[in-house]
Order: sequence, then C-alpha cells, then structure tokens
Amino acid sequence: MAKIRHIAIATQNEETTAKFYIDVFGLSQVGKIDIPAVSGYFLTDGAINVAILHFKNDQVAGTERGKEWTGIHHIGFQVDSLEEIAEKIAAAGGCPREDINHALGLLNGPVGHGNAEFRYSGPDGVTFDVSRTGWVGTPRAGGDDSSKR
Repeated sequence: MAKIRHIAIATQNEETTAKFYIDVFGLSQVGKIDIPAVSGYFLTDGAINVAILHFKNDQVAGTERGKEWTGIHHIGFQVDSLEEIAEKIAAAGGCPREDINHALGLLNGPVGHGNAEFRYSGPDGVTFDVSRTGWVGTPRAGGDDSSKR
C-alpha cells in the first residue's frame, strides 16, 4: 500500500515559511536545497517530509502555476514498485508530467537532491510524486528510520 510521505509547499520566501513551520509546529529541518531550479528546506515530523520550495523557473514549477505561485504544490507517495504504480496511474486516468520530469532531470531516475523519482498528475490535475525510496526524514519501507540517511 502506498503511503503519503511528502507535501511540498511553494513559496516566495523559503526562510520565513520554513521558520514558521519549525517554530509553530515543531518540525525539524533535515535538509536544505539550493540548485539552479529550486531552493528551500526539507522539514519533518518524523513521518512526513514537508518541502518548503522556491521554484526558480516555470518549467520546474509546472507551467500551469509557474514560479510565482504560492501554496500546496504537490504531494508524494512512497510505493513498493515504480513500474506497478505507473500501470495503475495510467489505468486510472493519470499521466506522467514529462515536462516537469524533464525539467527536474527525473527521466533518468532520482537526481539525489530529494527523493522524488517521477512526477504525475491525476485526472483532476493534482500533481504528485512517487518514490520507491521515500523522502529524507520519513520512515523507510519496512519501518526503518530514514532520517539518518
């Protein structure tokens, strides 16, 4: 069974937004990213990774929202098999987000600055990641604590 392990929030001020979730909800910072496409923080409550992201270009953010959009951007599911979930997504009317996958360099597998392995959209347009390995700060499949990765 897939597990929700990731929520990404798009923001124009990643420092202020990350500080809010740390100070108010007690989330812990488990990572930071600053690459040409995106900057931000990875936070966790020990079960779910919350990414606070400032997208630097429209292609990575997804052209329907663009880099200036702010709010919940996407969610992520940890799955047992990328191939099996791809078949289920297609059969249920979802589709790969080849534009975003290409912009993030995900077409050749994970890029190492997070754990999204592929991005899709459901029939309602909601964007989501799928990952076999999970996200930093979340339990690994089988119950292991991946926050030590």
